Amino acid sequence: MSDYLQRPAALPTLRQRTALRTLQLFGWKVYFKPLPGRHGIAVVYPHTSNWDFPIGLVAKWALDTPFRWLAKDSLFRGAIGRLMRYWGGIAVDRRAPMGATRQLAQQMLKEDWCWVGITPEGTRGYRPHWKSGFYHLARTANVPLLLVSFDYKKKELRLTETLELSGDIERDMDAIRAVYKDVTALYPENAAPIELAPKDDNEAQRKRA
Repeated sequence: MSDYLQRPAALPTLRQRTALRTLQLFGWKVYFKPLPGRHGIAVVYPHTSNWDFPIGLVAKWALDTPFRWLAKDSLFRGAIGRLMRYWGGIAVDRRAPMGATRQLAQQMLKEDWCWVGITPEGTRGYRPHWKSGFYHLARTANVPLLLVSFDYKKKELRLTETLELSGDIERDMDAIRAVYKDVTALYPENAAPIELAPKDDNEAQRKRA
């Protein structure tokens, strides 16, 4: 495990140094291990605060790693939309048909390097389960998961745990729960239980993915 705040790259760029100092100023540490391949899905949990985005963005700059991320298309309008795309955002139409998951998987794999961040809760407010889109996308593209954790109690952002999905949903979700069991959200009461939606909801989400 490498702590980028204590052992940065040999020749960090100005942006990396600035990002690292910013994280240090606010008391955050970022832990990162080399990724298992050139393509994958970064599952970001828990997501209960607006602070998650700027902390994650600054950490991305500190790591100098071009993570992409999915967000609803309404966030990509006008000048703000151009900025979001510049930062790595990919607009998603939640009303899109089922084929969008396959198209996104193909788009990922066409790129030389593409890791896409997804918040499976889909909202900062409480919901009783995770959306299953991340799982279907990873299975369709046949790529691993990076389990990214925002721990506000320890002020740690961890990008160290990866998972190759087995296709056995219960087994895979148990493995995911084990990684996040001691992670504390900024607003713990809003963190969704690490459970996929019931089967009927999963089918509906797959058609919208």
